[in-house]
Amino acid sequence: MTDARLRRGRGSLAVSFFVQGVTFALLVTRIPGIQDRYGISDALLPAFLAAVPILAGVASVATEKVVARVGPAVVLRWAQPVVLLALLAVGAGTELWEAALALGVFGLAVGALDASMNMLGVSLQRAYGRSIMLGFHASYSLGGIAGASLAWVGAHWHLSLFVSYLPVVALLLPVAFVGSRWYVAGEDRPMEKDAGESAGSRVAFALLLPLCLVMTFAYIGDSTVSNWSAKYLQDVLGSSEELATVPYNAYMVTTLLGRAVGDFGVRKLGAATVVRCGAVLAALGFAAVAVAPGAWAGIAGFTLLGLGLSVIVPQTFAAAGRLFPGASDAAVARLNVFNYVGFLVGSPLVGALGDAWSYRGAMLVPMVLVLVTVVYATSFGAREARYGGGHERPRTVDVG
Repeated sequence: MTDARLRRGRGSLAVSFFVQGVTFALLVTRIPGIQDRYGISDALLPAFLAAVPILAGVASVATEKVVARVGPAVVLRWAQPVVLLALLAVGAGTELWEAALALGVFGLAVGALDASMNMLGVSLQRAYGRSIMLGFHASYSLGGIAGASLAWVGAHWHLSLFVSYLPVVALLLPVAFVGSRWYVAGEDRPMEKDAGESAGSRVAFALLLPLCLVMTFAYIGDSTVSNWSAKYLQDVLGSSEELATVPYNAYMVTTLLGRAVGDFGVRKLGAATVVRCGAVLAALGFAAVAVAPGAWAGIAGFTLLGLGLSVIVPQTFAAAGRLFPGASDAAVARLNVFNYVGFLVGSPLVGALGDAWSYRGAMLVPMVLVLVTVVYATSFGAREARYGGGHERPRTVDVG
């Protein structure tokens, strides 16, 4: 495979990650607006929100079978436009059943998109022979910041959901579809394409389990920040409503920064060391939030959390690809399910503990869970190809 083709594939995949970051942020940051538009009660809202990651998990498992026949590039090429159109449909409807249908399609398409996107990223990293996965996830974080900013504009100017979403979808839909022409798998995959039915059987769950736990714990931490940072700052630390919006933005910015430089750290120190450092930083961030005497100390804790958690998820996907080089698509698809498990568990867990105990005490639970990653960090070491620490493959040419 030529260096130019790999560069185009890497660039087009980074665009896909960015588009998905924008799209997902536009959905989750406008949940109050969606609730108002469709008259969804507070009692019913959790069911709607839970349905999206559940359906995404189902689609992720199904994607394992589909990509064995057509490859992840084809799945991603069609899943991303469906996600964008489903977002537009969420903003266009008026009836409750329309919201349920649009969010259901969104969840199914997101599961296929997340799985296939990370499959291509793992495959390209293997072709490069050095860490590039964090860069893809940095594009996602940048898209998330852009999407959240666009959502703020829409809310500030009291624009309807459809008016807010339409220009974004009109711009990103052709960009994503045209960019999909250059998607490439990083290497030929005869084992997975010709023997797709048996690829999954080569993924030993006992080997994958530590990575599944790490993925779950990372997303419990992430969902804690996204769902509870504003409430924690306002209700526990006594901040103003305006200041309560700052922690999540600070978290997103430091997540972007951590991912932007993380690949360099992996190349120099190795994935296991970077993941251990990230887990310790994240735990320190949760500890700082739990004992914060005031709002700005709490913001500092959430900021530190972004740096720590930023490196864990991309390296978990990369580690799955290294553990199962002959069945990486199946491994990534199964691992991706635990993204949604963590998302589903995290917010209710912290909320229940906060109500029954205290929200300060509740922050210690994700702190302990993310520290478990330190124990499992040996799973991020590679046998044949460690992307970092001087262990790059000698045949690799720097292609961008």
